[in-house]
Amino acid sequence: QLQLVESGGGLVQPGGSLRLSCAASGFTLDAYAISWFRQAPGKERDGVSCISRAGGRTNYADSVKGRFTISRDNAKNTAYLQMNSLKPEDTGVYYCAAFVGYGSSCPDASYVMDYWGKGTLVTVSS
Repeated sequence: QLQLVESGGGLVQPGGSLRLSCAASGFTLDAYAISWFRQAPGKERDGVSCISRAGGRTNYADSVKGRFTISRDNAKNTAYLQMNSLKPEDTGVYYCAAFVGYGSSCPDASYVMDYWGKGTLVTVSS
């Protein structure tokens, strides 16, 4: 089965950290760029960060620059999102997506992705 599976979400206090994983099965992740999105309750799905196929290029939304780090390990067929200094406004369901055609910025949620994960919930609250 061809799929992306996110993991690592949970409840964390403000200022805390989480690392999300995005594991591919049934296909080779290094053929695709990866993008992370998040969707807060009642809001649209917004792009957070993206990384090129080999990992040499990355982009971040202004709201997470300096706090989040995207990475990938193609040998493990997995991408990651390290989230530090978490804020309540970071709360939402986080999705990873695989796509071709990495450009000068991350694609928005309307871009045709080849694969989407089902998401993992991150809740930042005291």
